[in-house]
Amino acid sequence: MKRIIRWIAIVVAVLLLVVITLPLWFNANEFRPMLETDLSQALGREVKLGDLKLAILTGSVTTDDLSVADDPLFNRTPFVHAKSLHLAVDLWPLIFSRKLIVTGLTIDQPEIMLLQSPAGDWNFSKLGAKSAAKPQTAAPPSEKSGLDLSVKLVRITGGRFTLGKTGGHAKPLVLEQLNAELRDFSSTSVFPFSLDTKVAGGGSIQLEGKAGPIDEADVAATAVEASLKVAQLDLAGSGFAEASPGVAGLFSFDGNGESKGETVQATGRVKVEKLKLTKTGSPAPNPVELDFVVQHNMRKQSGTVRRGDIHIGKAVASLTGTYVQQGESTVLNMNLSGPDMPVPELAAMLPAMGIVLPAGSSFQGGTATAKFASVGPADKLVTTGSLTFSNTKLAGFNMGQKMATVEKLAGIKAAPDTEIQTLSANLRMAPEGMSAENIKLIVPAIGEVGGGGTVSPANALDFKMSVAVHTGGVMAMVSDKPIPFLVEGTCSEPVFRPDMHAIEQQEINKYKGEAGKAAGGLLKGLLGGKKN
Repeated sequence: MKRIIRWIAIVVAVLLLVVITLPLWFNANEFRPMLETDLSQALGREVKLGDLKLAILTGSVTTDDLSVADDPLFNRTPFVHAKSLHLAVDLWPLIFSRKLIVTGLTIDQPEIMLLQSPAGDWNFSKLGAKSAAKPQTAAPPSEKSGLDLSVKLVRITGGRFTLGKTGGHAKPLVLEQLNAELRDFSSTSVFPFSLDTKVAGGGSIQLEGKAGPIDEADVAATAVEASLKVAQLDLAGSGFAEASPGVAGLFSFDGNGESKGETVQATGRVKVEKLKLTKTGSPAPNPVELDFVVQHNMRKQSGTVRRGDIHIGKAVASLTGTYVQQGESTVLNMNLSGPDMPVPELAAMLPAMGIVLPAGSSFQGGTATAKFASVGPADKLVTTGSLTFSNTKLAGFNMGQKMATVEKLAGIKAAPDTEIQTLSANLRMAPEGMSAENIKLIVPAIGEVGGGGTVSPANALDFKMSVAVHTGGVMAMVSDKPIPFLVEGTCSEPVFRPDMHAIEQQEINKYKGEAGKAAGGLLKGLLGGKKN
């Protein structure tokens, strides 16, 4: 037994000695020229490797440097630069046949720049194109040497991907701590993949699905089916919403997509928390959700929103339309329609739009119907349409008291809240402010109010209005004409006062009319009194 143990110990010692000394007499760098050449031919880009080292215990060949050239039409700096590359290899043919059989590869801490041109081409679109590769040929280390890329696993760890556009100044989207896996990889068949990453500025992304076969003409057009999850993406911090200044919030997404050639069909649900739509706005207290179906053309950088159901609490609206990328701007042509929506749910969104209610007031009850069209670049969007409120109450706002000057003229009674039977208007919202025309406001305690005006980006009011009162009063007794008044101040502190100029003009027109009637009667009397 002792002799057996001794022989086992000797064998183990010899094996350990072989393992320890093998890297000393086996030079992995013999394969570097061949590996660089074959990888360059496979990618259609020049590939450079650092010194190769054999790790017997892990069955791998490693290099402490990797760089892959970019498409010269996009960038002169490397497309990929990685800290290290680990190749999983079959040791037996490597040692005894000088044949390098790669079964997997791991790229550690790569920095990859993904760029898109104004025409929609990506700098990785031509990866693998045979005509693009002009690598220097190198002879194999021996007649029996060769490379077999039977890759079962491709892994990226700790990567940093930068997604940007050429010819512009837009902030790129940066993905950090990116980890990805491609299993049973083959350019001629379908292979599964997964990816998870953090977004610089806030947020995380998870992507899982299958892709392939690789499109030989354009890698970006490779067929893909995948599920995507985005959590708490900071729209402002990440630069994702840079094309729409003032837009901010935490964006989450859960959905699926399928690409065939240049077309991507995507379905899913978007949730945005703390949404802010203008520079002067404040975060919305409630989340906004969107169930959608979108068809996107990657080449034209355009798409169609075929279905978009917006949920703001219990309020539901429909959003459809088109979009197209033009330079650094996204040009929109969208239509929104929302019938019978609860007014309080919509009112909670007003701060996000930079619209404030009179101090201490809030909407209670009632329904709203909206129909709007939004056209133009996202940063200069013009939205027009109509909005109607029915049977609601602006609690905490005493309209009669605010109209104190008009009240003295018309005998309007004050009330702590303002009951609204109907409020309708045609609105136009643009970067320079908002305008409202054809306002029709029916307040049972006061009467019917009409007119129009503007709201500046700073919420300054400039409205010319008139009221046909339902109660008695000085003006109601002396005239059946609507009483003109002005609304100035700000949205939070509106100031009501009579429009004296309009009142004077009414009186002048009245006296002109009475004088005209008197003159006409006199002339008629004179002519009527003349005998033939």
